[in-house]
Amino acid sequence: MTLDIMMPFYGRFDHFQQAVESVLAQSDPDWRLTIVDDVYPDLAPGEWAKSLGDERITYIRNDENLRPSRNYRKCVSLMKSDFATLMGCDDILLPNYVRRVKELIAEFPDAAIIQPGVGLIDGNGRPSFPLADRVKGWYRIRGTGARKYSGETLAASLLRANWTYFPSLVWRASEVARHGFRVDLDVVQDLAMILEITKNGGSLVLDDEECFSYRRHAESVSAVTGPDGSKFAQERTLFSEAVEDCTTLGWTRAARAARLHLTSRLNALTEFPAAMRSGNARGRRALVRHIFGR
Repeated sequence: MTLDIMMPFYGRFDHFQQAVESVLAQSDPDWRLTIVDDVYPDLAPGEWAKSLGDERITYIRNDENLRPSRNYRKCVSLMKSDFATLMGCDDILLPNYVRRVKELIAEFPDAAIIQPGVGLIDGNGRPSFPLADRVKGWYRIRGTGARKYSGETLAASLLRANWTYFPSLVWRASEVARHGFRVDLDVVQDLAMILEITKNGGSLVLDDEECFSYRRHAESVSAVTGPDGSKFAQERTLFSEAVEDCTTLGWTRAARAARLHLTSRLNALTEFPAAMRSGNARGRRALVRHIFGR
């Protein structure tokens, strides 16, 4: 089975090169990389990608800037295999990524989502383990090896803290095409998708073997939208909807986790000093509202 690696692109050239080179370095060569350039102003990254001359790599430049969620939707429409990943253009695949993912698909053929093992790096590629990720790790479902979760157990855990790493996830293409990424959520569209799949009976496989390096840096969408409060406005929308949906399903633990959303509120608290330094009064008010659960 050929694994589709979809790469929505808008970002630094050097990070992009490292991301593409990590795909080329896979121990299992049976992959297909599709780069979807969301009209990044510099044309050099696209020219470089096309110059690689690898028939497994397709480069597409959008006619207009679609922004993250609509570009993810376009990537989904271009998927050809049964399973695919939406890799970040600043992240790095370890050489065992494709090999390990295929092993997990073979072991859990009915899985809707696969979360392989992930390590964290900073903007310069050095190992990193920020506080937010350490907190998320406390809420991650306990276990060892490859294991599968579904239903309220999965939903409640993710609503307490989203411990998945979107760019590392492998999706069943038919599931993401069925639900579609929400265009009103540019930051938490991944959690919204996972919850939709979970509510409809889909399962997630969680594995420990590290095969992906996720980059945390100050230029990411999540980092930029934290101090101004916009990320947390989207999270409130998602949690509010989750309370209603989980209550309807009779998932009381999941509904309670969504209603409390404690880790999200604590995360907003950590962004408050940056909002103070920026002088963004509107951002400060939005953060205060979220911190106190209003």
